[in-house]
Amino acid sequence: MTPSDYWSLFAIEAERIGSPLYARLARHIRDDARIRTIAEKAKPGQPHANIILGAVQYLLYEGRPHALKKQYPSLTPGAVPGPDICETFRDFCLQYEEDVTHLVTSRVTNTNEVARCTALLPGFQHIAREAGTGLHMVEIGPSAGFNLNWDLYAYSYVSEGREVAACPTPDASLRLTAEARGSLVPRIDPNMPQVLSRVGLELNPVHLSDPADRLWLKALIFPELLPRIARLDGAIATALKHPPPIRFGDALALIMPTLEALPATGVPVVYHSFVTYQFSTDMQRRFDEALLAHSRRRPLYRVSVEWEQAEHPVRVSRYDNGAATSVVLADCNPHGAWIEWRHKATG
Repeated sequence: MTPSDYWSLFAIEAERIGSPLYARLARHIRDDARIRTIAEKAKPGQPHANIILGAVQYLLYEGRPHALKKQYPSLTPGAVPGPDICETFRDFCLQYEEDVTHLVTSRVTNTNEVARCTALLPGFQHIAREAGTGLHMVEIGPSAGFNLNWDLYAYSYVSEGREVAACPTPDASLRLTAEARGSLVPRIDPNMPQVLSRVGLELNPVHLSDPADRLWLKALIFPELLPRIARLDGAIATALKHPPPIRFGDALALIMPTLEALPATGVPVVYHSFVTYQFSTDMQRRFDEALLAHSRRRPLYRVSVEWEQAEHPVRVSRYDNGAATSVVLADCNPHGAWIEWRHKATG
């Protein structure tokens, strides 16, 4: 993919998500060699657009004085980008080029959308019903660990303005809502599965005790997506109250010793959302082989929400005695906005 193709595709995706501001800026960066050069200094494998746009918004959040602030809805309520937004953005980047470059070269993107738990919850409940026991949760690539706290949130699934399924979770400080699309109602139990243990395996940790790390997570959210920013605040509050345990390092190196250390009671559940698409073919093979190998000692499950062609299936796989079977429960929105149930089994 050429740089021009990359920025054009990002602009299309930004428009689809609901950020005309970033769509305009992406097309500008595509045609601005000076700004594009700054973005290209991102670490290998990091998305240039998310990193430089996040860096600029981070500095605005920090309080760098500039007229650009008045055109970001995340910083100025009701702001509407004007015809000069691209020139104003360029001026900001050049005025604070050293600061922008430092962030571009030092930061990485981190998962910050807790609403993805609306797609993960049905998978966990499916496993709890089938296994009839408590769950040992092992998340691959948890970033700050928001999705490790999935059982601490309340859930509501709504169709045409009416709640069709829910998991209320008393005392939850964050309520997640997803649109239920299609003709089938998502199978959601009102009670949470029992979580016996939880741990995340993360190569690029986010330290929520560090205000800079918290601000970076916020800066990665597109400026118009104000509900996502509010959800992030709720997820951070929950995580600070209930710090999720995270082991730092290569998940492929950590997965086997982590599974082997789990208590004999309960069932292991390995899960990930929009993580393994970044794995090479060899890494994906090694990951699957590790789960197959462990399944010769005890059964385990895997819940995945990843890109598969044009869809994002909620897939539950069972590994047992060196073999794996899987079922797709639903398709979902990458940011948790909706879920379309596919699984017709009622047992």
